[in-house]
Amino acid sequence: MGTQMIIHNIPAPTMLFVVAIVSYLLGSLNFALLISRIFSKDDIRKYGSGNAGMTNMLRTYGKKAAIATTAGDFLKAIAAISLARWVFATFGVNPELAGISGTFLYIPGADMIDPGYIAGAAALLGHVFPIYFGFRGGKGVVTTAAVLLAINPLIFLLTVAIFVPLAFITRIVSLASVLGVIFFPAAILTMGLIRGYPPNLWQDVLFCLVISGIVLIKHKENIKRLLAGTEHKFSRKK
Repeated sequence: MGTQMIIHNIPAPTMLFVVAIVSYLLGSLNFALLISRIFSKDDIRKYGSGNAGMTNMLRTYGKKAAIATTAGDFLKAIAAISLARWVFATFGVNPELAGISGTFLYIPGADMIDPGYIAGAAALLGHVFPIYFGFRGGKGVVTTAAVLLAINPLIFLLTVAIFVPLAFITRIVSLASVLGVIFFPAAILTMGLIRGYPPNLWQDVLFCLVISGIVLIKHKENIKRLLAGTEHKFSRKK
């Protein structure tokens, strides 16, 4: 098959590039901005923290808007990953899934990474830097959670098991978010080592670090406030 796999006469790198572009465009559908503009004729970035995400929607517009934002930002990443895998399966590639193979980027014999992971990363970049909204989007926590669910459901459940109680106990969503994105690359590495150092483990970990790094960079101001003890808390009623 060679080092450059051909899929129905289409070079695999070309197909991966197309998948990344389509996924980025899907990810750019920032639902906080869409909901605030369609239903309130306004821009969520004018209020609260200025972030186009679930927490700011909760503070500004309430629970229904926050739930709708969460669902939209979550499902768009799932859609991007599912579409990418469907396209590659249709063209004769059947990527191994996380939790089954023990590694979720390498496809034995295919000389490439799982297109679903490329799609998830591109969707996250679209959410954070949406082309439709002046490249000013959200911080990517919900979209990252969706990518993690599609890639490795077990690590997703472990991360949620840490995030949800921590968020409700401390009432600081950013703290739970930061610890969550630090936890899951470490969990991927630990699981890989327990399973006996599967192929391409370090490639898997590197991709996880890139994704978590994007989210951490978007939380840099939150991290400063956390260290200073001045980070915002959400009300117990909400």
